[in-house]
Amino acid sequence: MSGPAPTPVTQQSWWRRRVLAPLMAQLRQGTSPKMIAVTVAAGCVLSLFPILGSTTILCGIVAAAFGLNQPLIQTVNYLLYPAQIALLFPLYRAGEWLFQQPPVPLFSLTELTARFWNSPGQFFIDYGLVAVYGIVAWALIALPTFALLVVLLHAPIRTLAARMRRAEPASAVHE
Repeated sequence: MSGPAPTPVTQQSWWRRRVLAPLMAQLRQGTSPKMIAVTVAAGCVLSLFPILGSTTILCGIVAAAFGLNQPLIQTVNYLLYPAQIALLFPLYRAGEWLFQQPPVPLFSLTELTARFWNSPGQFFIDYGLVAVYGIVAWALIALPTFALLVVLLHAPIRTLAARMRRAEPASAVHE
């Protein structure tokens, strides 16, 4: 005797499950498309801050200070972690270029170790300055990038909200 056939599990795409569904949930909860765009843009920009391990706290502080959605900004932050790693060295090099400083070695473990054991104090000064240079380079592009992202994200999120409104007339989706 056989039981009922198992019901097929619908496979949602990664994009729908990880990006679209959380945005739609925020819209259903009454968050405006503009605030979602601001939150996502802030998460994008802050997640690229060139100091590893700092972005969760940074996003949390900014979200609390400006009334942004914590789960959404942190989700964006975590999704962009690979981009943060990819941009660390370009931001450090851009900062060195801005300050007209010679590049310090970043990729050679042998050279890093030798520099550290040769002069630990100078090592921390050199690499501390590289971090500061990277932060300055990031800061110069952060605000224009944030503004551009808000503009680019607002229209598609507003369109998504309108589609949801048509599909669910009783929902609480706000402009």
